[in-house]
Amino acid sequence: MPQHDQLHRYLFENFAVRGELVTVSETLQQILENHDYPQPVKNVLAELLVATSLLTATLKFDGDITVQLQGDGPMNLAVINGNNNQQMRGVARVQGEIPENADLKTLVGNGYVVITITPSEGERYQGVVGLEGDTLAACLEDYFMRSEQLPTRLFIRTGDVDGKPAAGGMLLQVMPAQNAQQDDFDHLATLTETIKTEETADLTGKRSVVAFVSRRRGDGLRSAGCGVQMHLLA
Repeated sequence: MPQHDQLHRYLFENFAVRGELVTVSETLQQILENHDYPQPVKNVLAELLVATSLLTATLKFDGDITVQLQGDGPMNLAVINGNNNQQMRGVARVQGEIPENADLKTLVGNGYVVITITPSEGERYQGVVGLEGDTLAACLEDYFMRSEQLPTRLFIRTGDVDGKPAAGGMLLQVMPAQNAQQDDFDHLATLTETIKTEETADLTGKRSVVAFVSRRRGDGLRSAGCGVQMHLLA
C-alpha cells in the first residue's frame, strides 16, 4: 500500500529552535516519471523538492515558493514550485552530456540559486545567492543567513526505498525573537546530521519522527503538528 508523502513540524522548547522533517516519494516519482533524466539530475530534482517543501512550510501566508537552479552547465535549469498546501511541480532542462557522477557544480556550472516568494496578496520577493556551496543545502543556508539573519541548517538525503526514488530532509532554525544559544543550536545540528538516509527517506514519515525523538530524549522535543500531505500540482 503506497504511503503519502509527509511533512512534520516540531519544536525544541528548551532551546528555542524549531524544526521540520519531510519525506517524499510519490510526488518525486510523479515529477520524474515522464522524463528520462540522468541520475545526477534526478538527484538534484529530489533535493530541490525536499528543500522547496521545507521552505514552503515556513510560509505564514497563502502563496508559493519557487526554488530554481540556473547556470551555464549541462543542466542549465532545474526548478521546483510549491505552495503553502504542499502542492508541488518541477522540471529540469538538460542541454549537454551529464557525467555519471556529476556533482552540483558540474551540473549547473557558473550559476545561482533563485528563491522566489509569491504571496497570494502583496508583493513578490526574490532572493539570489551564488552557487558557492558544494551542496544545495549549503547554498540555502547562506540564503537564510542573508535574508532572515537566522541560524538555519538543512539536511537533505536522496536514495531509493523499495526500489523507487525517494528523498527526505530536515530543517533546523532558531526561532525569531528568542534567546537561543549558538552552542545549543550547534548541538541540535550535530545530532540531526547523524540521521541516516533511510530514516529521512522512509516513506512512513511518522516512523522517522518517532525514531528521531527516541534517539534524542531530553531535548524538549514537542510535535508542532503532523500529517500534512504533499500532492503533485498539475
